[in-house]
Amino acid sequence: MAAPFETRDGSAWMPDYLTAIDGATCIGCGRCFKVCSREVMHLYGVDDEGEILGRCDNDGDDFDGDLNRMIMVVDQAGACIGCGACARVCPKNCQTHVKAGALAA
Repeated sequence: MAAPFETRDGSAWMPDYLTAIDGATCIGCGRCFKVCSREVMHLYGVDDEGEILGRCDNDGDDFDGDLNRMIMVVDQAGACIGCGACARVCPKNCQTHVKAGALAA
């Protein structure tokens, strides 16, 4: 399939939209969040059993002592523009991206 989009200089470009982050692999480093201009993902707390406790909105939130670790969660997938910046900085390659046109409308 030919790229449906073009850059400003006319080069073909195909967006890769972020659709998921593997919570078992993610180390919660925050690199992807820092490069994302669209706030597509956020840090969430996880307990010892692997259950997601909720979004970590401040540094002091330990979810009443239940916080074991933090992971990134895609919670605003529709805001993704498919630039791929998050994939380029992820040290664990734990993200799933889907080419434009492959997503069901």
